[in-house]
Amino acid sequence: MDGFQQLPEEITTSKLFNSALTHRSAGKDNNERLEFLGDAVLGLVIANLLFERFPDCDEGDLSRLRAHLVCKRALAELAKDAKLSALLKLGAGEKKSGGHFRSSILADCLEAIIGAVYLLKGFDFTSGFIKSLYAKPLDNLPDINELKDPKTRLQEHLQSRQIDVPDYVVLKEWGEGNNKRFSVKCTIHALDVSSEGEEKSKKKAEQLAASNMLQKLLQK
Repeated sequence: MDGFQQLPEEITTSKLFNSALTHRSAGKDNNERLEFLGDAVLGLVIANLLFERFPDCDEGDLSRLRAHLVCKRALAELAKDAKLSALLKLGAGEKKSGGHFRSSILADCLEAIIGAVYLLKGFDFTSGFIKSLYAKPLDNLPDINELKDPKTRLQEHLQSRQIDVPDYVVLKEWGEGNNKRFSVKCTIHALDVSSEGEEKSKKKAEQLAASNMLQKLLQK
């Protein structure tokens, strides 16, 4: 990853950088606090980059774009591209369970590195470092509508046609713990049409019902 290659030796040989690479399973001097700091710095830098790049986007769209870029999945992909797994310092248990390739650990480590860079070189340098890391993701952002959840897309679709928002009703709830399930019905009274969704949580069931409703409406 170009961004890592740009880091000066004073950073990569520092105690802070070593801490950023160290998972809590490997010792007390680990990356948890640096991860906390790096998360905040990353969010601010990405927010600023998006604010400048998309002057016509509203707050909601900017928030969706930022969430897409700073989520654990996105961070883990950047970390994998940088072959960060080879640098991780893990305890014996994490090593045996494949921790070097676990997305959550890789994402946390990358945030910790950002935190370390910020402490060592300040905001302006860190901003440039993050911009370098995110050069490709920023140039390949999906269409904003692809980032909207089904309920939001359904609501916007109905509002554009001056139709009232749908009602969501839980039809059934069963199971315990991880086996719990919800069945939700989505109804648009003005069109006399409904759809259903079944998932592991009420929220996910509502989203599935909304997605099924969108498919119905678009097919018509």
